[in-house]
Amino acid sequence: MIKNIKLFGLLAITALMISSCANKEKKEVMDMEKVKSEIQAMEDAFAANEKAKDADAMADYYSDDAISYLNYEQPLVGKVAITEHITKALAKDTTGNYNVYRVVDLFAMDSTAVEIGSWTVYDVSGNEKDNGYYMAYFEKRDGSYKCIRDMNMTPHPIKPGM
Repeated sequence: MIKNIKLFGLLAITALMISSCANKEKKEVMDMEKVKSEIQAMEDAFAANEKAKDADAMADYYSDDAISYLNYEQPLVGKVAITEHITKALAKDTTGNYNVYRVVDLFAMDSTAVEIGSWTVYDVSGNEKDNGYYMAYFEKRDGSYKCIRDMNMTPHPIKPGM
């Protein structure tokens, strides 16, 4: 009987050791196409709200603690500052031009994503007027991505008088 208990104990310990070695942590595989679709939908909504001149809806793209780095300007710190900047820019715009934003490349892990994208400005006739690139860092908060940091640039030289 004692032999059986010892044998059972030895087998139980051996089984426990084998099972603990066999349990490797399984990482959840991220569906990059889904993430890319989510981010592209955000860019499309941003462009639609920009065309509609809805600064508050455009600012929903950003987190409250976002920082936006613009060409030739100091960084905009916080959603309030970003919204104020957008409001002023929309008020000045009388051209009727509109922007299209496109995800070019995307890197994501856990609850964060980095997008490299392109922007193109079109006039009311659909002719391309300008273009450039941007980079945005997103964090998933309360189930949806929010832009935490972004910056953009144009490959074109500075225009005289700027």
